[in-house]
Amino acid sequence: MKKSFNFMTCEEISEKWGISERTIQIYCKEGRIPGAEKYQGVWHLPSDAQKPMRKKPGVKQASAPIPLRVLSLFSGCGGLDLGFEGDFSILKDSYNPEQSRWKVRESSPGWVRLPKTRFHTVFANDIRPDAKSVWVNFFSRYGIPESAYYLDSIVDLVKLHQNNKLSVFPSGIDVVTGGFPCQDFSVAGKRQGFNSDKSHKGSVITDEPSVESRGQLYVWMRKVVAITQPRMFIAENVKGLTNLSNVREIIEKDFSSVCNGGYIVVPTKVLMAADYGVPQSRERIIFFGIRKNALRPEALNALSRNVIPSEYDPYPLPTHSLNGGNGLLPYVSTEKCLAGLQEPDCSEDNDQRFYSKAKYQGRHCQGQTEINLKKIGPTIRSEHHGNIEFRRLSEEHFGNHYEELRMGMKERRLTIRECARIQTFPDDYHFIIPPMKDNRGVSASDAYKLVGNAVPPLLGFHIAMRIQELWDKYFY
Repeated sequence: MKKSFNFMTCEEISEKWGISERTIQIYCKEGRIPGAEKYQGVWHLPSDAQKPMRKKPGVKQASAPIPLRVLSLFSGCGGLDLGFEGDFSILKDSYNPEQSRWKVRESSPGWVRLPKTRFHTVFANDIRPDAKSVWVNFFSRYGIPESAYYLDSIVDLVKLHQNNKLSVFPSGIDVVTGGFPCQDFSVAGKRQGFNSDKSHKGSVITDEPSVESRGQLYVWMRKVVAITQPRMFIAENVKGLTNLSNVREIIEKDFSSVCNGGYIVVPTKVLMAADYGVPQSRERIIFFGIRKNALRPEALNALSRNVIPSEYDPYPLPTHSLNGGNGLLPYVSTEKCLAGLQEPDCSEDNDQRFYSKAKYQGRHCQGQTEINLKKIGPTIRSEHHGNIEFRRLSEEHFGNHYEELRMGMKERRLTIRECARIQTFPDDYHFIIPPMKDNRGVSASDAYKLVGNAVPPLLGFHIAMRIQELWDKYFY
């Protein structure tokens, strides 16, 4: 059942359930009421929260782990946020039972549902109204209110917090996540890096680049870390950042200097999404920052070494490889990924019905090739129209899917749902949506951009589960 956005106080829930406010507060502290949040010292519970079962006298029952509070920056439509929440379906071929101890369950033939994690998002932020619309539409099912998503520039939010002494950011944050804008570091862009000609709100600037330009927004993520002082922060960006002058080293140094050197920044790695069951050739660089004074002595010692022992390494182990073997499964092909999807003119799913009608421009142009069904998919870009790869080309345009063409299937580009499948978004994650309340509707063109900008949720889940596994080993 879809959850409402409404939250209730302990006093209101006490009257509803017929138990004392004190008992409800204890339930909240023990993590027995999913979605309960503490704001300015007061517990707020989802209006449709279920009353926990009483513990039987004399019987020890393991209490649920206390939820870990996540503050998400540059959230977009929520790919990384979904990974940290968990509880979504993926292809069975994307799950390697030999490489994980996840408790999955079959959700439908060929699909498994991942478990809910300990993480719970209490704050999200982006400047795109369409991103908020998609995010709110999906994340309401986790009991997260619409008010948790701030449609403001991170620069403006930090200034509001600092200059007006307002508590913009929630307290008690365990993890800050953020994929700071990557357009200025991507090999597909102008590669202006720190010297971006775009402002923090996305408009063109005519003055000299400053700390408020799009290419330096990681600095503002650093400021949020300084304000909230989480036990860990996780930042991600495109692989192209690694070979753009000394950008990676500068960002690592800046992150490690937050709170007067209070964080260990683990040496960065580039993760290949296909190594984690994502049917896509997408590579992302990951930054881990861990607060020193929250670490156990043995963890602090291990993370301070030049070579971190494997049992303390925050990076998840691969579950797939090109051809499989040694406990790894072979990469997931687009053929498996797209199986079961109807052709657009037969589908009732808006995200499958719509696709770019941009015509074939010739093999010399970007986005003019068709996907290879036997291999992983291309990197889904935050583009639309002429840069979206073709699901199939005609024989005249050198298409290779002869059997489909003989069946009368026409030349067309990938649909939004097909792009979302390649990104590992579940089919109940909707991108083309009508206006709802104060949230704007999302067009097909905007939907392509949102899907392409996102972190693959399955990659995010691998990161989240590795951190969850290490949490009690790291921290007091």
